[in-house]
Amino acid sequence: MDFTIPTDIQNKLIELDRFIETEILPLELADDNQRFFDHRREHSRTNWENDGQPREEWEELLSEMRRRSDAAGHLRFGLPKDMGGSEGSNLAMAIIREHLAAKGLGLHNDLQNESSIVGNFPIAIMLHRFGTQAQKDEFLEGLIDGSQPIGFGLTEPSHGSDATWLETTAVKDGDDWILNGSKRFNTGLHSATHDMIFARTSGKPGQAKGITAFLVPTNSAGFSVDFMWWTFNMPSDHAEISLHDVRVPSSSILGQEGSGLELANTFTHENRIRQAASGVGAAQFCIDESVKYAKERIVFDNPLWKNQAIQFPLAELQTECEMVRNLVYKTAWELDQLHHMEVTDKVSMCNYRANRLVCDASDRAIQIHGGLGYSRHKPFEHIYRHHRRYRITEGSEEIQIRRVAGILFGRQAKR
Repeated sequence: MDFTIPTDIQNKLIELDRFIETEILPLELADDNQRFFDHRREHSRTNWENDGQPREEWEELLSEMRRRSDAAGHLRFGLPKDMGGSEGSNLAMAIIREHLAAKGLGLHNDLQNESSIVGNFPIAIMLHRFGTQAQKDEFLEGLIDGSQPIGFGLTEPSHGSDATWLETTAVKDGDDWILNGSKRFNTGLHSATHDMIFARTSGKPGQAKGITAFLVPTNSAGFSVDFMWWTFNMPSDHAEISLHDVRVPSSSILGQEGSGLELANTFTHENRIRQAASGVGAAQFCIDESVKYAKERIVFDNPLWKNQAIQFPLAELQTECEMVRNLVYKTAWELDQLHHMEVTDKVSMCNYRANRLVCDASDRAIQIHGGLGYSRHKPFEHIYRHHRRYRITEGSEEIQIRRVAGILFGRQAKR
């Protein structure tokens, strides 16, 4: 067994580091753009008077970062070649995302809104795999460069992880469909031109079949963005929306009628392993910063690190970081070799353990740094607030553990 990172991926990391130093860091330091990353970050990013939505200048800075990264050939690294990408493997994407997250906060990789010099484009991948040619022509390029974002509307006021029990419906009316219902935490609605709405078109509550994905223009009659949810980590792009007899043509269906949840699940494995990798990287950053501070800080005439109360928690976190990192790498590699359902339990293991790890590591970093760690002048509170949501969203840790248990006991039953 060879655990060496492949040479091409090592070279890519060197290339990305050089790009950050020459292109991204100077942009981050220009025109007081540091306000988006230092202790002023939450206020600088958030337009409190506009329902807590992102400020325009913040999103303009992110757009410029993406433009430069795209021009340098990095942004689309993980995409297929016919989308301008390099077909970066799951292993490569995991290693890269961990590497970037381990650098800490910065314009190169701000995962609060999935913004990175190496992009992650789940909705674009869904369009590429299941969209009609007309849908691809209309949306794909805008999804990648950010000029035409699409929202994601699955969760409802009465249904979160139980997505097969959706109450939003779509009823056929001639060549059109009439949608009624509501969505909660509808991501991206502050700027989206269209919203991917999942609605039941057939079948019974609790059945996965019979749910269809529709690309609905946000300016449609009867489409209402009621308010934005203010969350633990601001700004907010999570809307509460309602649909009142919204009419869309059959051409707005993405994929096959009745197979919307299958469509949504096709990319979750790749997305979850990349989130896990980012969690490992951010956890390593918190550990490294804590070790550095403990060596510098003098208490009772001795360096802080000499206390076992400081050493032991960090040693345990470093041990877990090594274990989760290796599981993430192994699972990402297996995703490149096997059908994703063959490693679905391993993906779930990576996801929920990495999410817990980074929350524990950021909390410990706050504790070790004391009052300074609790302040916004250190990045740990931001890291905690961001990654805490992943223990709920994208499949809560309970859902991930249930997946592991289902595979575990299913195999035992077969034996």
